[in-house]
This record gives sequence, structure tokens and C-alpha cells, in this order.
Amino acid sequence: AEDPKYFMPFQYGNPANPRAHYDGTGAEILRDLPEITHFVAGLGTGGTLTGAGRRLKEHRPDIAVVAAEPELGELVYGLRSLDEGFIPPILDESVLDRKFLVSSDDALLATRELAEREGIFAGISSGAVVHAARRVAADLDRGDVVCLLADGGWKYLSTEAWGGDLDRAAKRVGETLWW
Repeated sequence: AEDPKYFMPFQYGNPANPRAHYDGTGAEILRDLPEITHFVAGLGTGGTLTGAGRRLKEHRPDIAVVAAEPELGELVYGLRSLDEGFIPPILDESVLDRKFLVSSDDALLATRELAEREGIFAGISSGAVVHAARRVAADLDRGDVVCLLADGGWKYLSTEAWGGDLDRAAKRVGETLWW
């Protein structure tokens, strides 16, 4: 703080984070799918859910904003369990309509299925979001669900997440310290 040549962005507390998603992500979704009924994203810094969620609800207050949150004690890299005690300062929980808890195994399985079925090389937190979005969609007779995949697969190459034995991959994902 004393040396002006350094800057600490602190994405968990920087208001520019949700503002970028309000101005960017939320506006882009509405431009491309104005009839959206549900928005699903991972609960990480809180910026995506807060910023995009606010923008979407201004468009139509009945749009459901849904968080994919790891189960307490589960490691889903990039996401946070609020039950662990840290609430990101930029997270506005009043924007959230629902949260789905996701295990690391469910996140890994959905990550594999994204690659196998859709050719999308996403990361583990993206698998958690897809798992939650599927749960949302399963409860709908009709609707337009957008899920945001914010995690690329390149960060997890050493885990064998996309091939080989699923149990071994789950073990490697659970044992790897990412940062």
C-alpha cells in the first residue's frame, strides 16, 4: 500500500469484478438470448453471479440466478463453499435465487462428458456448473438455461481428468494442490 508501483487487484473484493460482468457478461447474454429464464455460474469470487445476475434481473426480475457451490469439504477448484466461512466481499447473495451443492466427483464426471459429447475442453469448475445446470433443467417443463463455463481444461492436464480410469482421475484431482 505504501509503494505506488504495486497494485493488488484482490478479485474477491474489487468492485470492478462484478461491474465487468454487469457491463460485459450480462449484456452479452441478453443480446444473444433475451428470453433467458435461468443463469447458472460457479460460486467463486462472486463477481460473475453478482454482476451478470444484477444485469439479468434488471431485464426481467423473474430470471433465476443459480450458483454451483462445492459441497463442504469438497475440492472443486475455482469454486468456494460459503460454509467454510469466507464470504467474498463482492458477493451479493440477494441476487441468488438458488444454490446447488456439487461434489468433486460430479464435477469431474460432467467435465469428462463435456469433452466426450460436446468437444468442450473445460475445467473442473465448469463441470460443476454443467452439473448444476442439468439439475436446474431437469425441474423445468420449459425454459432457457445459460450456464457460464469460466474454467479451461489446460490447467488440469496432469490429472488425467479426461481419460483413463475414472476412480484414478478422481483421486488425482482430489490430491492435486492447484495454487
